Amino acid sequence: MSEAVRCILIVEDDRNTANLVATYLRQEGFETRIEHDGEAGLLAARTGQPALVILDLMLPGLDGLEICRRLRAESNVPILMLTAREEEIDRVLGFSLGADDYVIKPFSPRELVERVKAILRRTRTPQSQAVARLLKHGPLCLEPEKHKVTLGGKAVNLTSTEYILLHTLMSAPGRLFSRGELLRKFYEHEEAVVERVIDVHINKLRQKIERDPARPVFIETVRGFGYRFSEDELPS
Repeated sequence: MSEAVRCILIVEDDRNTANLVATYLRQEGFETRIEHDGEAGLLAARTGQPALVILDLMLPGLDGLEICRRLRAESNVPILMLTAREEEIDRVLGFSLGADDYVIKPFSPRELVERVKAILRRTRTPQSQAVARLLKHGPLCLEPEKHKVTLGGKAVNLTSTEYILLHTLMSAPGRLFSRGELLRKFYEHEEAVVERVIDVHINKLRQKIERDPARPVFIETVRGFGYRFSEDELPS
């Protein structure tokens, strides 16, 4: 990799799986750190400043969903869930807690590495090198150059996925985006992601930017289709 080597934290209780993932990541130039239980994994994520966390769902001690929930309350570190659970409810729950992607076991190690790279790319360069221009709508302001969102002058802490979602919608006020279109912007392997995930991200985003999430003024729902950013004038 041309930039500084980045460390990937792998929290996985199956040692063979953890070592396999680490081997493939190291072949691509990443450093890796492995933890085999929930408490140790959470501590490593908090203190080790990893570039990304690969997080198994079923872990001794704290499970992956609880670790994800706690990390999201204090950090925007990208999280890739790695699990044997295939049910839709688990996928939706994982994304609702702030996971950036979701890989189901058994998996291709090469595909997993590509997903890691994709998450890091979109975290580093939202909307594929989009022109950096100030986006403002009433009290809501997005500054791409600073990767910063403010509401009424106060910083809003968004996950990378929430930031990209807001940037996408804010860049084209009035344009209608289907759920499938939004999935394709965020997830290169959207076949593994249910469309309800977009609803989860929108709801989380509204909780952070809307005065009344039940009556949103920024992000409008078009029932049966998708979402668009409002064109209505708002006072600053």
